Amino acid sequence: MQDSRAAGGSSVDAKRIDVVASIPFFLMHLMPLGIFWTGMTLTNALLCVGLYVVRMFFITAGYHRYFAHRAYKLNRFWQFVMAFGGGTAVQKGALWWAAHHRDHHRYSDTELDVHSPKHGAFWSHVGWILSTRFHHTSFERIKDFARFPELVWLNKHHWVPGALLGTACFLLGGAGALFAFFLSTVLLYHGTFTINSLAHVFGRRRYETTDTSRNSFLLALITLGEGWHNNHHHYQASANQGFFWWEIDISYYVIRAMAWLGIARDVRVAPRHVVLGTSKSARTARDGAGAPEPAASLPEPAAPVAPLAEPATLGVPTPAE
Repeated sequence: MQDSRAAGGSSVDAKRIDVVASIPFFLMHLMPLGIFWTGMTLTNALLCVGLYVVRMFFITAGYHRYFAHRAYKLNRFWQFVMAFGGGTAVQKGALWWAAHHRDHHRYSDTELDVHSPKHGAFWSHVGWILSTRFHHTSFERIKDFARFPELVWLNKHHWVPGALLGTACFLLGGAGALFAFFLSTVLLYHGTFTINSLAHVFGRRRYETTDTSRNSFLLALITLGEGWHNNHHHYQASANQGFFWWEIDISYYVIRAMAWLGIARDVRVAPRHVVLGTSKSARTARDGAGAPEPAASLPEPAAPVAPLAEPATLGVPTPAE
C-alpha cells in the first residue's frame, strides 16, 4: 500500500526534484523551438490546435471523469481507447494519473494533498510531477481498473501512445508537423496543470466545500470544462462539471454524444438537491455520494454510495462489463 506521506509534500524527500528522470519532460519543452527552423504553416497550426483539443478530451473525459471518478461506464474496448488516447497526451498512464487524483480528493488541501497550492504555486503546477516520490503507481488506489492487464501494460509503457502519435505526425506531415505535436503537448501539459495550481486560487466559490476549490470560466474554456472545479469538488461523481446551462463543459457534451451513440452508458450527474446546494452534509457533497443516474434527469438519489477515496466500495457497477 502507498505510504500516506507520499500523498503530500510534508517531507523533505517529497519535494526533491528528480532531475535525471525529468530530462524527457524538460526536453519536451525545448522541442517546439524547432518551429523557428521549419516555420509554422496554417496546416501545422491547425494540427497543433486539433491535437490539443482531442487529447485534452481524453485527459478530462477519460483519465479524469472515467478512470478517476467512474462517472460513466464503457465496455472494455472503449475503455482501452480512452486509456490509449489519454496516453497520447504524454502525462503517464491512466492508472498512475487516476490513482494520484483520487489521493488529491481524499486529502484535498491538507498536508497529504498531492498538489495543493498550499505547498507553493510551482509545486502544485509542476513540481510534484518531477518529485522523486510520485513516479510510482499506487495500485491499491486504482485496483478497480488495475485488474485489466491491457491497462496495466499501457500504464507501464505509458510512452508508447505518445511516441506513436509523434511518429505518425512526422511520417504524414514532416518535421513541421512533428514540432506542432511537441508544441501541442507542452500547451496541453500546462493547460491541464492549471487546474491543480490555479483552480484552488482564482475564481468563485458557489459551494462551501472542505477545500479551496473554485470555478473559473477561463479555465473551463482551456480545459473543456474542468474549470468548474468547485462544482466538481462539491460532487465529484458527476460526469458534468458545468452544473448550469451557461457553464460550458465541452467534455460532458461529447460524453452525452457518446451515450447517444451507445458508446457510454450509465452517465452520472449531480442530483438536483446537490446542484441547488441543499445536500445534507459537507461530506456527502464532497465525496459525490449518490446513486448512478441517467444524464437526462435529476431525481433524488435512491441511496448513497461510499466515498470515492476507496474505489473498491463505490457501490456502482463494475467497469467494462
